[in-house]
Amino acid sequence: MKKFIEHYCDLPQNIRPGLWRTWHNLLNWLDADFSNVFLNYGYASPNGEFDDLHLQEGDEPNRYGIQLYRHATRGAVLENANMLEVGSGRGGGASFLTRYGRPKEYVALDVSEKLIAKCQRFHQVPGLRFVCGSAMHLPFVAGRFDAVVNVESARCYGDIGAFFRETHRVLRPGGHFFFADMMKNEDAGKIQNHLQAAGFGIVQEKDIRENVVLALQLDASARKKTIDERVPKLLRQSFYEFAGVEGSNRFRAFADDKMQYKSFILQKKGT
Repeated sequence: MKKFIEHYCDLPQNIRPGLWRTWHNLLNWLDADFSNVFLNYGYASPNGEFDDLHLQEGDEPNRYGIQLYRHATRGAVLENANMLEVGSGRGGGASFLTRYGRPKEYVALDVSEKLIAKCQRFHQVPGLRFVCGSAMHLPFVAGRFDAVVNVESARCYGDIGAFFRETHRVLRPGGHFFFADMMKNEDAGKIQNHLQAAGFGIVQEKDIRENVVLALQLDASARKKTIDERVPKLLRQSFYEFAGVEGSNRFRAFADDKMQYKSFILQKKGT
């Protein structure tokens, strides 16, 4: 199981979605009360970048995961926007951006029917709704959204180029795509080429690997404590790997600069 998590992105593309659904079904079973609604690696900054981010008490334990969403959508005016998140997972980011950004609507899409049903029950936020669907075949008409968000999810897709093309299709002209994810060093150029081939202009590209490493270090004890409390001993090493706990191979890959983590602000050309 640990090897599956560590080398997931090296597996054949056609089997990734099914395996990912199986993994998330296991997560749902182990965390049935939805105590963890953020699964991303987080973002931290030593320079006061988030001094203005005042969170509600219930959101504070998820600060690093929230800060990754805040960073990914930096500079965006979300109020009254029609927004889509692809790969919304357990819905923490969707809930945060809807409650704090006040878009007109926020549609959160994920491939897991069970996860979507649970998110719909758990996250009761005006303007937010969850739908089941494929990132490579988005079930929306062209030009439907002002902005699309994708955080730490696209690496799992069977065809990332198809996802970028679909994202471009459902955005209105001039709309923005906020994209943040890890990637192998040798894949970074390919991903940028896919984005440009889909028709996006790159407004901003940032290397945030050091910010992700810092977040994982600051959050290490909390991540390990949660896993130790909820996961059987036989599976803990796999979950340490999945969570990027300090000392895991995934953490070392980031810390040793063997894996990149980038965030992009992209725009569909036109007015």
